[in-house]
Amino acid sequence: MTMQWYVVQTYSGYENKAKLALEDAIRRSGMDPRFGEVLVPTETVVEVKDGQKRTNTRKVFPGYMFVEMALDSATWHLVKSTPKVTGFIGGSRNPPPIPEDEVRRITRTDVEEAEDAPKAVVLFDRGEEIRIIDGPFASMNGKVEEINQARARLRVMVSIFGRPTSVELEFTQVERLG
Repeated sequence: MTMQWYVVQTYSGYENKAKLALEDAIRRSGMDPRFGEVLVPTETVVEVKDGQKRTNTRKVFPGYMFVEMALDSATWHLVKSTPKVTGFIGGSRNPPPIPEDEVRRITRTDVEEAEDAPKAVVLFDRGEEIRIIDGPFASMNGKVEEINQARARLRVMVSIFGRPTSVELEFTQVERLG
């Protein structure tokens, strides 16, 4: 009885409830040996709102969870009849499994990736007016010229001694005007 990973579609926004319901159904039915992990992939993001830096967790794939299981008709029916679950991805009766290394990459359970810094969420647009709230240019206003999502940095045009000057700032050093 080899276990493989399958993608299960859930109601969007109910992924965690579907996970708990499935884990409960597995326990009640006594099918624990036929199931492994049930995962809802999440990521940590940093958002700046009202000048405050907040770290939040959000779902990587809203409406989906990964289930490690030995697929047969009994396990298929158990998953399919779980509340908040709409079905398997890729086939009604015989869904294709996805490779374990792909699941680990997607869910970021590798040790190296788990230690990565949280991703910043871009809340700025090119040409947008911003206020600098931290660093040597604090309290100055500027205009966003460039956004570097990978490095969580902005290039902002500010006026220093009446001359336009480009400065590079972190997302957490600026806030939206208005």
